[in-house]
Amino acid sequence: MPGNKYEKIILKIFQNHYHLGINEFEFKREEFISVAQELGINIPKNLGDLIYSFRFRTELPSEITSTAPEGKHWTISLAGQGNYKFTLSNEDKIIPSSLLEEVAIPDSTPGLISLYAYSDEQALLAILRYNRLLDIFTGKTCYSLQNHLRTAITGIGQIETDEVYVGLDQQGTHYVFPVQAKGKTDKIGLVQIEQDFAMCKSKFNNLLCIPIAAQFISKDLIALFSFAQTPDGIRIKSEKHYKLIPTEDISTEEKSRLFHT
Repeated sequence: MPGNKYEKIILKIFQNHYHLGINEFEFKREEFISVAQELGINIPKNLGDLIYSFRFRTELPSEITSTAPEGKHWTISLAGQGNYKFTLSNEDKIIPSSLLEEVAIPDSTPGLISLYAYSDEQALLAILRYNRLLDIFTGKTCYSLQNHLRTAITGIGQIETDEVYVGLDQQGTHYVFPVQAKGKTDKIGLVQIEQDFAMCKSKFNNLLCIPIAAQFISKDLIALFSFAQTPDGIRIKSEKHYKLIPTEDISTEEKSRLFHT
């Protein structure tokens, strides 16, 4: 299974660099190939998926996580073109709250989009767009500027933002909203939000930057997060959960609640 191959490769890379007391170290993309050859493993066709898997999708092997002191976690971040860095961090993955109320929204997603969306990520981005969820969530008028924006950031390397929106408020202030979309099994990490702040500073320095993360909780329930930079690091600014309801299923009572609250 690819997961087992990935685990063996990332564990070997970790063991090649780690020693007791170390808090961070860098490694190169080329090491995936040499380590795979050393272990007698077929070289993964998509090296980017290997590193993405452990950054946002799956847990690191227990042999790695067990070396972290209490309250710390090993994270993997970009460290320039083709370079990565293991770091001991206080970071936790961002998980939707189980106690937050659900805001009901009449579903405006075209049926053909729901039928043919290729992946959770694409479906989620389409739902955000057609239901104008960013406008509702941020209270700003938002427009999609570009999806899958890839750019190189000094000191970080190439990053990708799933979609970039621009917007304005009642006072005419202009904003940029980099959006990261995650399926039910992927995880939102602060590392990715940090990269979006860096991207905004590099590419949209004259706009106010508010990174957004979106995640499916279930097929028709979406969590949206916004983030702010503080002296103590990146913090969640707002979290809302939106429940999509087919318009034909909305009862008279629900219509009253939806449109008069």
